[in-house]
Amino acid sequence: MPTGWLDIHAHFSPPGTPEQVRSVWQAMRDECFLMPDPYVWSAEEALRHMDETGVAMQLLSQVPRVHGVPDPAAVHAGISASNRYGASLVAQRPDRLGLLAALPTDSADSALAELRRTDELGPDGYLLVAPYAGVHLGAGFLEPVWGEIEQRGKAVLVHPDAHAPAAQGRPSPLAEVAFDTARSVIDMLYAGVLLRHPGLLVVLAHAGGAFPSLAGRLELLGTELWVPNPHHVTQSELREQMSRLYLDTAASGSDGLLGPAVHLVGRDHLVYGSDSGTPCTSGSNVKTVIEQLHRSVALGPGFAESVGRRGFDLFPQATRRASGSTVSRTA
Repeated sequence: MPTGWLDIHAHFSPPGTPEQVRSVWQAMRDECFLMPDPYVWSAEEALRHMDETGVAMQLLSQVPRVHGVPDPAAVHAGISASNRYGASLVAQRPDRLGLLAALPTDSADSALAELRRTDELGPDGYLLVAPYAGVHLGAGFLEPVWGEIEQRGKAVLVHPDAHAPAAQGRPSPLAEVAFDTARSVIDMLYAGVLLRHPGLLVVLAHAGGAFPSLAGRLELLGTELWVPNPHHVTQSELREQMSRLYLDTAASGSDGLLGPAVHLVGRDHLVYGSDSGTPCTSGSNVKTVIEQLHRSVALGPGFAESVGRRGFDLFPQATRRASGSTVSRTA
């Protein structure tokens, strides 16, 4: 088993021309994400920061940009290209980097085609955006997609659409993403996805967003007669599905966020994620979350280390590659 932590939630950006980088920067500013300068990701900087924070391996993913791109085919092509680039990064440093391949979920055919294409890339797991182009993860047409993911036995990270339009004059990554995660998870639960696919391993980004705080309300009221429930999911089935979820710690190290998460799934279903590699996550914020995990009353003494290493249990393929690495925190 490698030393250090496994960060299951980190991002990368494929290289672009100066014009492309500036175009993305301007699009983000148009959605109230007021970065003073364009953001450029580099593998070298990611590895340096991993060394500083005691991270043995990061699983990289890219959240596709759907809004503002009118041609779904162009988005799908971009996702495929991004997945291939991510795989090339892993090939260069297989002991330190892994890949969660993104899948488009606006249609079953598109998702299945990309899923099968990524088989040759050997991803460690998959990234599903919730919602993707307005489609939540309980959509009935996604049933064969869940089936094929389950057959592969690889975990899924459910991530909100960080490129969604601003709300109330503030960028979506500030608050809206938390509610989008809750909406999609609730959609999955009422669709009974985890009941039909008991082999699925699903991790929710950002400690599940707003979902842990809503779970008690859902359990109390969610099966009342006035609530549409076409699949007749029972209260115990709601509870069963919720208990199977894993939650990552990205931007969620405070006890105000960890408390509801622990209450919902227990300490053993929390896994470390940093959300590194995006302009909304600074290096200092990552270090703050790690410090919060170590001090957390909700976790209790010593549990931060378990959370930091839990990803090695969930992603065995990555763990085998990381087994030769030795990392200790340098700052």
